[in-house]
Amino acid sequence: MTRTAVVAGVGPGLGASLARKFAREGCRVALFARSTDYIEDLADDLPDPGEGLAVTVDLTDVEAIREAFETVREEFGPVDVLVNHASAASWTGLMDSSVEEFERAWEVNGRGAFVCSQEAVGDMLDDEGGTVLFTGATSAVRSRGGAIGFTAAKFAARGMAMDIAQEYGGEGVHVAHVMIDGQIGGSGAQERSPERDPETFLDPDRMAETYWHLIEQDDPSTQPFEVHITNGPQTTEFL
Repeated sequence: MTRTAVVAGVGPGLGASLARKFAREGCRVALFARSTDYIEDLADDLPDPGEGLAVTVDLTDVEAIREAFETVREEFGPVDVLVNHASAASWTGLMDSSVEEFERAWEVNGRGAFVCSQEAVGDMLDDEGGTVLFTGATSAVRSRGGAIGFTAAKFAARGMAMDIAQEYGGEGVHVAHVMIDGQIGGSGAQERSPERDPETFLDPDRMAETYWHLIEQDDPSTQPFEVHITNGPQTTEFL
């Protein structure tokens, strides 16, 4: 089966690893991001037998998101897989955050994922189901303190994922929340923290394998809603 997958929010690191993994599995992969040059280069360089499509879109723009999905349908057909991967961080606390910073985190993590999910699930309900995955963080279940915009948006996204799962799980739409517990390696992470043990970073390629496993779930009675990715035996943030 050839799937059409949308990865909403692609950059170096896990987003790129997801795109490459999906392509290796034969997917037609649409890459959503504001950075045109990067996603065009990645789309051209995806491994066989997959096919890539770069779609430049600001995930805070509702109409732009809807137009992006129309572009995907015109090129690849209905969407079978959506990964709500985009994230906008606001690393300030209550008194230091502006309304604009707070809203920016919500517009990407919350509203952007909501609109993407509407578009993708609409296709899935007209077809034979599909998979919607949300990239989460420990901040989606436990406040870290001092990052109120990010925490509020991640809590909202997790609740939204749960609600979609309950509403449409019986109609063949598998929804899962992937909680990332740790810092993802690659994209210069080691260079920015040269004193840190490389083994404490999460490997984005191995993480992408977990995402694909969720997509490949065959038995609806055993489909997980939440998966917790940690850095193995190292100290974790959430557990």
